[in-house]
Amino acid sequence: MIEDIKKDAKERMAKSVEAARHELSKIRTGRAHASLLDHITVDYYGSPVPIGQVANVSAEDSRTLTITPWEKSMVQAIEKAIMTSDLGLNPNTAGTVIRVPLPALTEDRRKDLIRVVRHEMEGARVAIRNIRRDANGDLKDLLKEKEISEDEDHRAQEAIQKLTDQYVAEVDKLLETKEAELLEI
Repeated sequence: MIEDIKKDAKERMAKSVEAARHELSKIRTGRAHASLLDHITVDYYGSPVPIGQVANVSAEDSRTLTITPWEKSMVQAIEKAIMTSDLGLNPNTAGTVIRVPLPALTEDRRKDLIRVVRHEMEGARVAIRNIRRDANGDLKDLLKEKEISEDEDHRAQEAIQKLTDQYVAEVDKLLETKEAELLEI
């Protein structure tokens, strides 16, 4: 029973860290990488489809993404999807190839992005702490029902606290790495 609670908490904390990592991948650092456009969807014959399913997205160089649609008719739709996205990018079309130049980040923009990253990571820390609270609540319920002893409860809470510390440290490391990436010129 205690093992189930610990296992559930560990899985949920790992998912929180993975979600934080996914959110960070959306925040651009000035370098072009294909995953920058992963969350953009394109209208493909009436249904929204991720850009990677209708075109090949690759980094031409450190400041340019190249998108090659598999169908010529998709060029306009992809271009429109990129323009209307929250990334603030302006694609250039040359025939069937779409090039997306990434503007250099200004110092103010870097500071704004760091603020956004810190906010995202604080959200991940809060999610991990909420999982700890839920797990400890489950343990208290078991203790109330006399299914576990106070010693077992205490040991399990310590184990859950260690898990919490481990995953919060992982989130802090993600934050540190992303901040260094953003400050890099």
